[in-house]
Amino acid sequence: MADVEPGSPDRGPGAPGGGVSGGGVSGGGVSGGGAPEAGGGAPARPATGFVDAWEQTDSLRALRRAVTAAGKVRPAVARRAGLGESELVALERLVAAPAGPAELARLLGVSTAAATGLGDRLEAHGHAERRAHPSDRRRVELHVTDSGREEVLAHLLPMFSVLARLDAGFTDDERAVVARYLDGAREAFEELAELD
Repeated sequence: MADVEPGSPDRGPGAPGGGVSGGGVSGGGVSGGGAPEAGGGAPARPATGFVDAWEQTDSLRALRRAVTAAGKVRPAVARRAGLGESELVALERLVAAPAGPAELARLLGVSTAAATGLGDRLEAHGHAERRAHPSDRRRVELHVTDSGREEVLAHLLPMFSVLARLDAGFTDDERAVVARYLDGAREAFEELAELD
């Protein structure tokens, strides 16, 4: 990576948000330490070595920019809709299918009690309603209301329109290549997220 200076947004593992090149790894956080090599030589820094040698291509830089931009969407939509981000995540899930408090709790990584409170807030906004589970009357599910679905989709519509036009400009063969690249990137993200 001879054409990239330390700290440049074009340097680093692609951490799609750019955090690694900005001061985490190359800025001294991780690269400042490390276990010494056998024999008392310089500290072994395999991650830093990989990053420093990694040739960043146009496709990798474009992917990082796309992921960084995508990360700004949910906070913006939540703010415009007058919702918290967790409420928006739950509402997006309900747009796909009804869910109970336990399922929302797993999705959000919170307690069932917290998910129940979140459901209360969505109901107060008029975005969701509780209904008895169709096969177990002891359970309840949250269902998105028509107005809740419309509000979420209306905020996303400008982005959907641009993406539809973009996609229409590709051939089927080009879409297949893009899909293969993005699916591979998704697998890399999921693998990292599941290391816990």
